[in-house]
Amino acid sequence: MNSFQFLVALTASFGGLLFGYEVGVMNVVLVMDAFRIFFKFHHWNGDGLDEKGQPTKDVANMMYRDLKEADNKATLEGLITSSFVLGALCGALMATYLGEKYGRQRTIMIGACIFTCGAVIQGLSARSWVMIAVGRLITGLSIGCNGVLCPTYISEVAPAKIRGTLSSCYQLMTTFGIIVAAVINSIVWYYTNVKPEGLGKTRSNIWEEVSNFEWRFALLFQVVPGLGLALLMCFLPKSPRWLCSKDRDEEAVEVLAKLNATSTSDELVQSELKAIQEDVAATRAAGSSSFGELFSPVIRRRTFITFLMQLFQQWTGINVIMYYQSQIYNEIGFTKFMSTVVLPIINNFVNFISTFPGMWGIERLGRKTLLVIGSLMMMVFHISTWAFSTQTSKGKTWQYLAVASIFLMVFSFAWTWGPVPWVYQAEVFPLRVRVKGSAVGTVSNFLNNWIIAFVGPALMKAWSTKTFLLFAAACLLAWVYSQFYVIECKGVSIDEMDAKMAVL
Repeated sequence: MNSFQFLVALTASFGGLLFGYEVGVMNVVLVMDAFRIFFKFHHWNGDGLDEKGQPTKDVANMMYRDLKEADNKATLEGLITSSFVLGALCGALMATYLGEKYGRQRTIMIGACIFTCGAVIQGLSARSWVMIAVGRLITGLSIGCNGVLCPTYISEVAPAKIRGTLSSCYQLMTTFGIIVAAVINSIVWYYTNVKPEGLGKTRSNIWEEVSNFEWRFALLFQVVPGLGLALLMCFLPKSPRWLCSKDRDEEAVEVLAKLNATSTSDELVQSELKAIQEDVAATRAAGSSSFGELFSPVIRRRTFITFLMQLFQQWTGINVIMYYQSQIYNEIGFTKFMSTVVLPIINNFVNFISTFPGMWGIERLGRKTLLVIGSLMMMVFHISTWAFSTQTSKGKTWQYLAVASIFLMVFSFAWTWGPVPWVYQAEVFPLRVRVKGSAVGTVSNFLNNWIIAFVGPALMKAWSTKTFLLFAAACLLAWVYSQFYVIECKGVSIDEMDAKMAVL
């Protein structure tokens, strides 16, 4: 791999950074007092809490606002959070058409511009959950579209021997985006929610707004990575495979030469060009593809594997933790500062660092092995999180053990089930149906993500930490699926894959 190939893959992976920031920003925004009051999740009469989160009448000891939860808080929270995922679901379906018609590179660039528009709508939202939900739906359209096309684009410009590693860059940048969001917005939360003005002063209107700078800044800051990706994509080449499919072979060979840092007449470049041309010719000979073809005898197993892999990725419970982790830590018994600032940053850093072993293991251990190991590890740590959380009243030790189990669960996910589904769906389908097949996987991801995001607050409210037992059961099913149904595709050519996948 040369530096240009790495630069192309890394830049395209910035689509993951947008996804990560969107996930990370909502965890903090949802616990910002101004946001909660503005959208009427809570109201405030002027009472305060001390450093440990206990009600106090001593103004000198007041640290935080003592907000009172509204009856419809869980519903509104679920609607606003899940609207993003609903948009992503629609975006994944749009990607199939746009990616084929306009190319991977150009569509990713358009998607980044759409993301920016959605961020502006969120940040300038009026006092109605509808407007912010629409803004999040629009950013979701971008994330869903780029969630299909970024890994596909990377897999089409990456050398075969490190295709999996470079495709993992998308997941790496997603985890990095979560860290960026957590750090920036935790600092904003600290300076606006710790010892705010008005503590101890009775408010005649309990629904009256407080300064909304904190959450508007957090959401408007999404414009920076959105515009950044749009600008960077202007300098990247189009996919050589897409160019050949549009009879632009001369452009394709120039791109291949640039990717391989050699001349257009080089043997390696000509060999790659010939392989792509043969694949395109075979695709054309068979006629145009349709979604129905994904269920043909040769391809349908790939479709089911991809759909179920993304389904199980969401039902591991990872996004309940990432969306609502501050509320989970608070439920376990930690202070507001620990729950909102310290523990989320540590957890998000664990998530980021843990992606690197996955980039190493995906080529050395294989895709299937990582799924099997990861599902068993996550099941164990979900159970231990629940077990430790039932003992937190006995002292701080049990609280820290419960949080350590959450961190270990996130570690288990980040190096296994985090990157593998995205890599798998980008490489397992033939070129003829690659974007459509990848779209099915991404639709599955966002559909189940939407369900999780919507029911998450209600589950946590009704079951508290027993929710982790539900996810432990899902991880057990994921292990059965990985062990007995998934086909390893590490180092396997498309022809060899056709033979392996021919049986349902």
